[in-house]
Amino acid sequence: MSEAAALRDQPLADTEMAEGGKVAHTLGGTFDPPSIPSLDGWIENLMACKQLSEEDVRRLCEKAREVLQDESNVQPVKCPVTVCGDIHGQFHDLMELFKIGGPNPDTNYLFMGDYVDRGYFSVETVTLLVALKIRYPQRITILRGNHESRQITQVYGFYDECLRKYGNANVWKYFTDLFDYLPLTALIDNQIFCLHGGLSPSIDTLDNIRALDRIQEVPHEGPMCDLLWSDPDDRCGWGISPRGAGYTFGQDISEAFNHNNGLTLVARAHQLVMEGYNWSQDRNVVTIFSGKILPSPCTDQCKIPFIFSFGS
Repeated sequence: MSEAAALRDQPLADTEMAEGGKVAHTLGGTFDPPSIPSLDGWIENLMACKQLSEEDVRRLCEKAREVLQDESNVQPVKCPVTVCGDIHGQFHDLMELFKIGGPNPDTNYLFMGDYVDRGYFSVETVTLLVALKIRYPQRITILRGNHESRQITQVYGFYDECLRKYGNANVWKYFTDLFDYLPLTALIDNQIFCLHGGLSPSIDTLDNIRALDRIQEVPHEGPMCDLLWSDPDDRCGWGISPRGAGYTFGQDISEAFNHNNGLTLVARAHQLVMEGYNWSQDRNVVTIFSGKILPSPCTDQCKIPFIFSFGS
């Protein structure tokens, strides 16, 4: 099944799960927010690839929602910043990224989505990134990818991993509810536009993106879907995406978008590129992929996790 077909066809998990029992309904209500010492202890354990308890994940996601709901659909980010593409549950690659890019909070990081699915450590990966976001909210920016979705995660591994590691679907529910609050895009120093997927024929300006209601499941179509699913293409203009969601867009589209919005570059993720990055469309677009090992074998070209640093 293609990812887009999963987005289109997979029914949402009900409150009763045959394998996992009852699912918690919301992130709402009163809760005891984690203290700084608690967060530091959680981060220390997570850096060692140790899971948090289900209750601690609930508290973490409650606090993260408070932080994320105040962020913009086009979240401003300052240089210097290190930009990372897809991780896909590859926890040990994430640790390598931190070794290469520098420790937290000394380095500013921007992650462009797809933290879960495919890899074996989606729970540990996304929990650590969310914990770091709460602990260092001005240092860590985490965007939404097309896999930060209820439908997609039921097909590509995160849902099953949560059942396996916690015995029920509550942790999956906490995180997928939280995913609705992740910013869609970021803007580095008003010049570099960052997002998971690509451009949309429904969006001409950054203000169009700022006006979107992002607090929802990823739609099957429309501008929010396009931002998470579209890809650059060698052909000019807009095209039908072979993914079944989003669009393809040509150099004429990216040049016009950058010019109209005063941008120098679109930085995005979403596609495996064997050297970790790929310039396209006369350097109007760069694709960044940070995980080094997927279920299908890679060549020697992608043995090192890749990051892209933008200086001051």
